[in-house]
Amino acid sequence: MIRCIAIDDEFLALEVIENYVERLPHVQLVKTFTNALESISFLNQEQPDLIFLDIDMPEINGIEFLKSLNKPPLAIFTTAYSQFAPEAFDLDAVDYLIKPIPFERFLKAIQKVEQRMNSTADKNNQPYLFIKSDYKTFRVDFDDILFIEGMKDFISVRTSNQEIPTLLTISGILEKLPASNFIRVHRSFVIALNKISSIERGHIFIGEFKIPIGDMYRDELMKRIV
Repeated sequence: MIRCIAIDDEFLALEVIENYVERLPHVQLVKTFTNALESISFLNQEQPDLIFLDIDMPEINGIEFLKSLNKPPLAIFTTAYSQFAPEAFDLDAVDYLIKPIPFERFLKAIQKVEQRMNSTADKNNQPYLFIKSDYKTFRVDFDDILFIEGMKDFISVRTSNQEIPTLLTISGILEKLPASNFIRVHRSFVIALNKISSIERGHIFIGEFKIPIGDMYRDELMKRIV
């Protein structure tokens, strides 16, 4: 789960972010603010994963506000002005969204956040994870995983020799996997890049398995394999 806040002096801009977040079950908007300074206490106490931050605001602009934080969360700037992008990326911002923000562009920014969070987790992860299934707990080596499929109320982890159902979500399992070798290619599928046999006509083939590629995930997949 990605826990986030949004800061913007325009109520309409906050409503757009709220509506977009509601479409994404793995993202939670825990609070919104129209004044950046009013968010400081909340940031220090709650430590969200992500902040959506406008730039042109009264009292202090978004860039100066982010600079002022001792331990800033990941940041996505949301602004009507393109000229601040270089300075924003100098602050290691995850993304820079120009208003009005299309949902597809918003989703791409969230995917970048997931990759950044996964990459951070990779530094401490061992080359395996434990998965609870019914009354058993399985150790699963990352290198054995072929793909993960999301079902209605659970996911199924497919390895080279077994299928393990678990009550984790797609976003939950992504947080545990090394981003260097796993990628989401569809609303219901995460695959191991090094297990791809071929790609043909909008599908990925992993051995005997045929996995669809979602339109919203196609570009990122192509970037990772070329």
